[in-house]
Amino acid sequence: MEHDALDAGEARYELVISVDARRSGQYDDAEKPRMRERIYRVLETAFAQAGVGRDTVHMEDRGDGVLVSVPGRIAVTRLLGLWMVEVHENLREENRSLLVPLGLRVAMHVGPVRHDSRGISGRAVDLTCRLADSAVARQLLDRERADLVLAVSDSLYVDVVSAGGKFIEPARFSRARLALKEGEVSAWFHLPGRPAPDIGPIAPEEPGAPAGGPPAAPVGGPEAALAAMDAALAARAAAAAGRRVDDSDGDDEEGSAQYMAQGDLSVHRNNVYQQPVHIGRVTGDTPRKD
Repeated sequence: MEHDALDAGEARYELVISVDARRSGQYDDAEKPRMRERIYRVLETAFAQAGVGRDTVHMEDRGDGVLVSVPGRIAVTRLLGLWMVEVHENLREENRSLLVPLGLRVAMHVGPVRHDSRGISGRAVDLTCRLADSAVARQLLDRERADLVLAVSDSLYVDVVSAGGKFIEPARFSRARLALKEGEVSAWFHLPGRPAPDIGPIAPEEPGAPAGGPPAAPVGGPEAALAAMDAALAARAAAAAGRRVDDSDGDDEEGSAQYMAQGDLSVHRNNVYQQPVHIGRVTGDTPRKD
């Protein structure tokens, strides 16, 4: 995306999107290029499907993800709505042939962004990246065995999401309080194609736990892996229950909680999900095999 020399370096209000791959640190050197190809294929195809020209957005490679900024002339609702639907659908299509599905954490925020020859910077960029990397985003993605989790800043939810729109359903977002390096913030989380997530206690990261990448299955195959991970989830949830911190601002809004913990846990059984996953709707109680 080109910028005039006259206002180079000046802050512009833009939509910032941070995309991170789940557990990228455990992909080996041979698999990482293929993982990156899949991420770009998912995102760039979605831009085309949503009618957003690739040359109108700024994209920076982050190794295990992508940082994007979208100019104000492109409606934020198009990215929150149609683009996210296409990202989800494209990701699900990619995952049909994968033993371990690619999982993506996507975060969005609108704020002042500065461009230079090396990329973009600003507090809006920092916040967006923090949301994508938050413990809530990481563990929701894994605990719910989802392909994709979306996190949006409180201001973006209030200003845009809460009004709804095509493919935007505010009732399917849940609010949480996050303790970030910059201080405590509110954020809203959404699992595309599903009801509002139940943001329960977030388990702390265990010392020496792997930082990322697809987990190895325990001895006994997928069934044993699922049982072991479910047991671990239950144990961690019970242990983390005492670590939940009351919302300090006194807001008792339903679905609002505050978390101080960090962590990540991945549970997969090929592409079998415990809840039905569909674009734009939720159906039945029978698990669907993609």
